[in-house]
Amino acid sequence: MEHPYRELATRIYLAFRYPLAAFAVIMVVGTIGYGIVAHGKASVLDCAYMTFITIATIGYGEVIDMSASPAGRVFTMVIGFLGVANIFYMTSKMTAFIVESDLNEGLRRHRMQRDIDGLSGHYIICGIGRVGTNVLRELVATGRPSVVIEPAAAALEAMREVYPRQHYLHGDGADDELLRAAGVQRAAGVFAVTGDDNKNLVVTLSAKQLNPGARVIARCHDVRFVDKIRRVGADDIVSPDYTGALRIASSMLRPAVVSFLDEMLRTDEGLRVEEVRLADGARERRIAELAPANTHYVVLALRQDGRREFNPRPDVVAKAGSTLVVMATPEGRAKLERLAAG
Repeated sequence: MEHPYRELATRIYLAFRYPLAAFAVIMVVGTIGYGIVAHGKASVLDCAYMTFITIATIGYGEVIDMSASPAGRVFTMVIGFLGVANIFYMTSKMTAFIVESDLNEGLRRHRMQRDIDGLSGHYIICGIGRVGTNVLRELVATGRPSVVIEPAAAALEAMREVYPRQHYLHGDGADDELLRAAGVQRAAGVFAVTGDDNKNLVVTLSAKQLNPGARVIARCHDVRFVDKIRRVGADDIVSPDYTGALRIASSMLRPAVVSFLDEMLRTDEGLRVEEVRLADGARERRIAELAPANTHYVVLALRQDGRREFNPRPDVVAKAGSTLVVMATPEGRAKLERLAAG
């Protein structure tokens, strides 16, 4: 991916190369012309200065005397007309450049890249269609930082209307350079959720090669791609058709449960069923110490040694590498993560 400063310099060059070239030509022609008018009696600096003050309409006195040279005065008028016309043209180009937000866009992209470079433990969403938008909504609701990668400018613009502060990059998520720019080496996970199974496969492969430790979740429509995506490193594969069918069946068989989960997802508190993992090498601690009673979370289960203990007692000891399954608000999850880390 092209560096933002280099891209901005290129756009400035393309916008102003012709007026700047015209200015240089007028300066050279004027300097030579005044040298001829002065019959070689004026220095090059005086000739260049005379040309510049004529173009700039500064209004200083004549460095080279034109009182006895009608041709010199005609030459001055021609140089002045061409110079002023070129300045007006350059001013119009600059106005268009600013109004079209070229300069602001370049600076904004640089600031966004700088912010992305400061992220760690974040998530990358490759594809911001219907599925990607819902993934982003969940990440925002639970206070998790993320970066969106999307090739369609219209989709990014629609996303920005809803999430104006969201970090994003315009391009193909299968591009290694773009994944690096999104901070994949420091990311906690990658969502390969474009509408193309082939592209999701490539995104999965690229992300796992750049950061084997990142968790990659891939979207897959065609069941023939499931094994291929899993072989290239996807930690989990989700089929919208399958999960949609499961939701329909659950709504019929267990409506109270589905209703509760829906209400939980719609609340402003951001209540979710979360998991908090004790780092490898952490000291053993009792549940009462690791997750003391709090109104922001409820401990549902403890998973360790390959088994799950539902509603663990306060005196149960949690080992390094074990995982707490909790229902928590974003604040509660953050507090438990700090306790697990400390």
